[in-house]
Amino acid sequence: MDAIPSFKLILGSASFSRRKILEEMGYEFTISTADIDEKSIREEKPEDLVMTLAEAKADAIIANLRTTTMNNQQDKDEEPTILVAADTADTILQKLPISDYTKDAEPTLLITADQVVVYEGAIREKPASKEEAWEFIKGYSGGHAATVGSVLVTNLKTGFRKGEWDRVEIYFHEIPDEVIEKLIEEGIVLRVAGGLIIEHPLLLPYIKEVVGTTDSVMGLPKALTKKLIEEAL
Repeated sequence: MDAIPSFKLILGSASFSRRKILEEMGYEFTISTADIDEKSIREEKPEDLVMTLAEAKADAIIANLRTTTMNNQQDKDEEPTILVAADTADTILQKLPISDYTKDAEPTLLITADQVVVYEGAIREKPASKEEAWEFIKGYSGGHAATVGSVLVTNLKTGFRKGEWDRVEIYFHEIPDEVIEKLIEEGIVLRVAGGLIIEHPLLLPYIKEVVGTTDSVMGLPKALTKKLIEEAL
């Protein structure tokens, strides 16, 4: 098998768990986040929704890189350069002219992702309130839910983009009310899809079975991410 060429990596997410997973995989990366209104993007199927959101995040981050580049050029009274997704990473990130150097420069890959929880056929995103978080977690008690997550890798040098989704089924024991109260009081469950953190020490004893990988539930399936990175290169 050919060796993977060197490349730069941008994680398009502020998620602590996604950052932790990429670090565990041995990658060095920078972080850039997308400022989009996720609630304005709707799809009926969870698989379609997470893919559409990952694409929207990538588009927003690339647009932000373009804007930053143009502003820097204007500050320096340089001739403006029109950037497209297929421009080299060095053009976007360092404002270098198109030349043999930039043409052969190592690529930069942008990883974006999204995740929802599916419970009884309904799509659940981040809880809107403590009350909704309670309703979410109480529903899982003694029951079953699934996570559907996407990974999208965009090669900023070539414009190549590839994404896939992954689904994990999760079965729960009965979760005591006092455990739910502690989870909500801590506040982390309010910042994740479906209010669900299966690796949390308070919730872990009440996980009956996970059909799939824990890293996927945490927001970034390692095997799929590695595969998409290799394909993008």
